[in-house]
Amino acid sequence: MVAVTGLVPAMWAAAIAVMIWWRNPWTWFAPLTLAIVGTVGLSGPVCRWVRSLVAQWSGVVIPAGHRPAPPIVQMANGYWWNGFTYARSSRQARQEQELRVRWQDPATWREVRFALIAPVTAGVAATVPLLGLAAVVVGLMRSTFIGYAMAALGVATTLATASSAWKALRPMAVRLLGPSQSMKLADRVQELSTQRADVTIAQAAEIRRIERDLHDGAQARLVGLGLSLATAEKLMDSNPGQAKELMRQARAGAAASLSELRELVQGISPPVLTERGLVDAVRALALDCPLEVTVDADSPLRMDPPVEAAVYFGVSEMLTNAVRHSGAGTARVSVARRGAGIVVEVTDDGHGGAGARDGGGLEGLRRRLAVFDGTLELDSPVGGPTRVTMVVPCASW
Repeated sequence: MVAVTGLVPAMWAAAIAVMIWWRNPWTWFAPLTLAIVGTVGLSGPVCRWVRSLVAQWSGVVIPAGHRPAPPIVQMANGYWWNGFTYARSSRQARQEQELRVRWQDPATWREVRFALIAPVTAGVAATVPLLGLAAVVVGLMRSTFIGYAMAALGVATTLATASSAWKALRPMAVRLLGPSQSMKLADRVQELSTQRADVTIAQAAEIRRIERDLHDGAQARLVGLGLSLATAEKLMDSNPGQAKELMRQARAGAAASLSELRELVQGISPPVLTERGLVDAVRALALDCPLEVTVDADSPLRMDPPVEAAVYFGVSEMLTNAVRHSGAGTARVSVARRGAGIVVEVTDDGHGGAGARDGGGLEGLRRRLAVFDGTLELDSPVGGPTRVTMVVPCASW
């Protein structure tokens, strides 16, 4: 801590020493300029080292909080746009972008502020055990009563402060180096905008699926049913036998159309989910699954209908993947309330090796749960088993 936080003060001390040594009224400009530029340049490495020390000593990970650079795009006229200005080459655009992002990023100036404040706060606290050791050395060199007393005091000071001197660094680093409230709000707004776009795309795709299923299934059958009835009506007097056969076919078509409509409605919102809740709906889903599925659940849990639907279709997606891809024979679904949320685990004994890919079912499910601040974790080593954990916080209920 002393070495890291003392870099900037050491540089300033060297600049002041140079100004005093030259004794020229005009020589202060160069050392002062170098000290200012050096402070800005050293603030980044100092703060990275501080974040690393805090993570190693306390396990607290402090994000850098820097704004991401916008992408560099080549325009139709051949120039490159870096989010700020146009440039003739991608290299020039990248260099100008790095300068603008560095000097306009609030995180850069937070790091400079930390590099100036840390030496007189956490740095001073870190020097206390070292001063105690220095007092021990000086006291023992004197070989007098006062020297021995100084050494004893130094030993006591070192032992009392060595184990806690570093603790002053963590709260200050978390407060000064973490993302500001405005950046957190901006990131949250961006995250919600992305989630809204994902939900809009998913809803549009679901509407197209329903339209396609109705057009290709129930609608076609109903059109055929109407034609059969019209033909039977014309043949009723001239050929009653054929008319009765057409009416029997129409009745079978009506039953098939009704079955397809029921399946379509269940795909939108299963009646058992609406009437009896998530646990019973998962149990009903397990009964229809080709695998041997065991369901472990707490007492009936009721959540908001959109959350229940997201979790239910997540379990359905996992069991479908287990049937189609994993080669599993058994599966287990666990639904439980833990702490501040509900945790759903789906485990199968398949060959494993599953992974999320862009545009796949797992990625779509992850985006669907993210709308409710939920998460999805996949653990599928080669050889199995595969475990998928879905967590939805209680704040979403």
